[in-house]
Amino acid sequence: MKVLAFSDLHRDLGAAASLVERSAEADLVIGAGDFASVHEGLEEAVAALGGMAAPLLLVPGNNETEEALRAAAAGLEGAVVLHGEPSEEAGLTLFGLGGGIPTTPWDWSFDLSDEEAEAKLAACPEGIDLLVLHSPPRGHCDTSGSGDHLGSPALAAAIERIGPRVAVCGHIHESWGAESAIGETRVYNLGPQGRVIAL
Repeated sequence: MKVLAFSDLHRDLGAAASLVERSAEADLVIGAGDFASVHEGLEEAVAALGGMAAPLLLVPGNNETEEALRAAAAGLEGAVVLHGEPSEEAGLTLFGLGGGIPTTPWDWSFDLSDEEAEAKLAACPEGIDLLVLHSPPRGHCDTSGSGDHLGSPALAAAIERIGPRVAVCGHIHESWGAESAIGETRVYNLGPQGRVIAL
């Protein structure tokens, strides 16, 4: 099973076209948030992901709300939006949770506090295949340009409890391409070029 996963497209239509082309090699495509830039260009960015050769699963980032992403993806055949809910796609069990976690300093951002994230993750069953997040867990794939860890303690604790095979995220641009592990769980910060993950 091959999953093509990416994050933080931020209206990059060239990257979107490349991902659509690469989707022919995948059984599932995952977009881990931030298709827009400060709530601008969401519809155009999501439309550019049309024509995927595999099912497409999306979670909202902090640059678009859950409601806006659901509206933008409504016309996209085969697209599923997850935010605080489980799903089964392409034979895999998944759970998606988007938004900036913990709360960011920006008043325009779509965020959740660690407490709100913890409450939503209570619905996530243990031992799933793939946990799709926008924000990284604290201490894993979350290092800023100044060397600070900006990830979420609640997400790190949830990964320890749930024990997914893989957790994917984005959000911290300086950590694009980083990978780590929490117990047996592989953790990847994706970026807009994406990566193919074998499951």
